[in-house]
Amino acid sequence: MLQVEWLMLIGAGGLFILLGLGAIMWSKGEKRSYYEAISHHLDVREYLEHQPERPEPRALKIGGWIAITIGIILAVVGGALWLWG
Repeated sequence: MLQVEWLMLIGAGGLFILLGLGAIMWSKGEKRSYYEAISHHLDVREYLEHQPERPEPRALKIGGWIAITIGIILAVVGGALWLWG
């Protein structure tokens, strides 16, 4: 394969890493905005105990870590094949 194809693989890995970091930052913002707005909660107990737990921030964080892992794997494989080939 051409070296350009390996660079595309490395670029795709970098894109996945950036998307993963963006998703993790977004989840932190969602969690912070949800728990800081006490006026939108039905009662104070929900605010203090964070129950029920919102699945969206946690799902964004997990998806971000998965994207970062895939990005690292793509970048490492692309870099190894680029140097080897």
